[in-house]
Amino acid sequence: MAQTISRSDSRGRVKPLRKRGKELPWPANLYQTAVGKKYIMALTGIGLLGFVVVHMIGNLHIYQGPLAVNDYGEALRDLGGNLVPRTFLLWTLRVGLTALFVLHIHSAWSLSRMSEASNERYQSKRNYIAANYASRTMRWTGPIILLFLLFHLADLTWGWWLGSTYVRGDIYHNVSESMGSIPVAIIYIIANVALAVHIYHGTWSLFQSLGVNNPHYNGARRGFAAGLSVLILVGNLSFPILVQTGLINENNRTTPIANSGDVLAPLSSSTVLEVGS
Repeated sequence: MAQTISRSDSRGRVKPLRKRGKELPWPANLYQTAVGKKYIMALTGIGLLGFVVVHMIGNLHIYQGPLAVNDYGEALRDLGGNLVPRTFLLWTLRVGLTALFVLHIHSAWSLSRMSEASNERYQSKRNYIAANYASRTMRWTGPIILLFLLFHLADLTWGWWLGSTYVRGDIYHNVSESMGSIPVAIIYIIANVALAVHIYHGTWSLFQSLGVNNPHYNGARRGFAAGLSVLILVGNLSFPILVQTGLINENNRTTPIANSGDVLAPLSSSTVLEVGS
């Protein structure tokens, strides 16, 4: 079932553009076709979109204060309660997300290679311009998001970027310290704009990849894609912007203890007075 794209020579004979690879067993051989790769890219895109939305909603706990957002982080580590070892389900989710990322990136890359190999040409100038714009946008925003993901992990998950100021388990402190830096805030803003653009084009095209492409629905598709991307953009941009404006401020925290590992977080004079009273 492996797909072979062909073209005719001067005598009208069909010649393959690339050699047919070894066909994998079913259902893995479905991924060897363009249709299969598009389905995988669409389905993994849905999974990653779900993660982005849930991650953003969880991070909104930071506006409830240090205790609420740190309790949220602790709840993630305790998923499953006493039924499974601590952090087991969290790591299971992380491995699953990593698999989604790898499949999403590989399917996008391999589809791009197949398109270049087939030397496809669009029939109308209008369609060519639209497709070319979307392709160029996804080609740039994808790598930006990948690089930002690595930076985000090094910054707030592993603490490499923050260094000695990083406090394990104290999400409020780490966000305040990280995004309080103007260059870091700018990185977060640029990356989240790229993410919103990627989500808009990705959400629009995943419906088409799954066969939902009808003039009666296309207006709703476009509205859903635009609404989702704007919602995620506003939510994610609020964090670096409001840290910079001082709404999220380490000096205004009201809880002195991080919830993970009983690590003491930095205290302000106002906190000491509050605890002492």
